[in-house]
Amino acid sequence: MKVVYFTKYSRNGASSRLRSYQFVPLLEKEGIDVTIFPFFDEDYLHSLYAKKSISKIKLLGFYWNRFIKLFSIYKFDKIIIEKELFPYFFSWFEKLLWLFNVKYIVDYDDAIFHNYDLSKNKLVKFLLKNKIYNVMKYSNHVLAGNEYLAQKAKNSSAKKIIIHPTVIDVDAYKVKDNYTTSKVVIGWIGSPTTYKYIKNLESVFIKLSNLYTIEFHIIGAKNNEVKLDNVKFIDWSEENEVALISKFDIGIMPLENTPWELGKCSYKLIQYMGCGIPVVASSVGMNKEVIEEGKNGFLVSDEQQWIEKLSVLIENEVLRENLGKQGRLKVEDLFSNKKTVQKLLSILRDEY
Repeated sequence: MKVVYFTKYSRNGASSRLRSYQFVPLLEKEGIDVTIFPFFDEDYLHSLYAKKSISKIKLLGFYWNRFIKLFSIYKFDKIIIEKELFPYFFSWFEKLLWLFNVKYIVDYDDAIFHNYDLSKNKLVKFLLKNKIYNVMKYSNHVLAGNEYLAQKAKNSSAKKIIIHPTVIDVDAYKVKDNYTTSKVVIGWIGSPTTYKYIKNLESVFIKLSNLYTIEFHIIGAKNNEVKLDNVKFIDWSEENEVALISKFDIGIMPLENTPWELGKCSYKLIQYMGCGIPVVASSVGMNKEVIEEGKNGFLVSDEQQWIEKLSVLIENEVLRENLGKQGRLKVEDLFSNKKTVQKLLSILRDEY
């Protein structure tokens, strides 16, 4: 069987790496030949994270390259599209696939439809508000990262909807073996575009720093405005991310409470828990499904709760260990790529 992924990004784009690239070796072990055609390249990602402008000519090149790649679809037995074929363009090409009876699978790990139906640009909203719902409707399967995304697919009259969470390779995530420390490390991993959530916790960091001997590790983003001496900004790399997370004593996932966040798949929590680390997170969206209150972490809704729950964990290493180990068990059961790939194989083999 030959499968093609039309991803949004190259491997260093988190959503594409986790929803597509990480399954390639597992699928190939099953004798499936996998090809990946990313829409954006590595240079685009570097510019995006550095907040540099992209030339219109280069952007047009991405659209042209995707258009040319579509002529090769008949070489493949299965087509998987990450989110959409052409960002900020009509769903014409997905509809053409449907009209020519070319069945495709579409995959979502965030609420990309809100780029359009909640856009502040009135023209984008008017022209594209139903775009992603049409892409879902024309598809043969929708892979939805959580229940919110699945419900949107159901509302779009999608034919088949499968809950397909974002997962990790549990074998690569070694469980923390020492919970005793003189300096508790509170950590977060993300990107420059999601650093805004951490920025909202600066006052929490300051208040906790006045009470405890702690350190904050921020992986994947930088902010030169932070004045605290105990905040470390650490460069991300795929090769080092697990080792860096393993240095955390507590993992955090703050979010805002908007429709966009409801589409997020709590991947940070899954990573922390995979390393046996207790978690504290905003009581928003899928976080409420991943965290079992007081069993593998805590859910919080305001600044005072952030301070209270983090303080409890800072003060109690036995609790950190118990919650961390329970979190690891949940990840092994529900968020392992080796288990999830079996569902994906069933879809590709038309068993769903």
